[in-house]
Amino acid sequence: QVQLAESGGGLVRAGGSLSLSCALSGRRYNDLTMGWFRQAPGKERELVAAIDWSGGNTYYLDSVKGRFTISGDNAKKTWFLRMNSLRPEDAAVYYCAASFYLWAVATASDSTSKWTYWGQGTQVTVSS
Repeated sequence: QVQLAESGGGLVRAGGSLSLSCALSGRRYNDLTMGWFRQAPGKERELVAAIDWSGGNTYYLDSVKGRFTISGDNAKKTWFLRMNSLRPEDAAVYYCAASFYLWAVATASDSTSKWTYWGQGTQVTVSS
């Protein structure tokens, strides 16, 4: 059974930092694209960052470029999202996810349906 176990998140003041991690179990890692989505109340789920299993490709939502960093640890089948300079508008439930679609498909706009495996979600709250 494939599972994604998330950890991290919490409450931070604007300008602060948080880190999220996601560990994959139940399948191999080396044919996947891994990513982080977020969903704020009343808004659609959006892809925030993605990385392919080799680490050779990364994607970032424009609003997080330069502030968030996605990385992976193949040996541990785990990927991370480091979030710096957090803003109140970054507050949301963050979900890790994995896709076995091609990179271009997985990171296309409105690609949510192309992501196969999902974590349980973790709340990120940013106080102003």
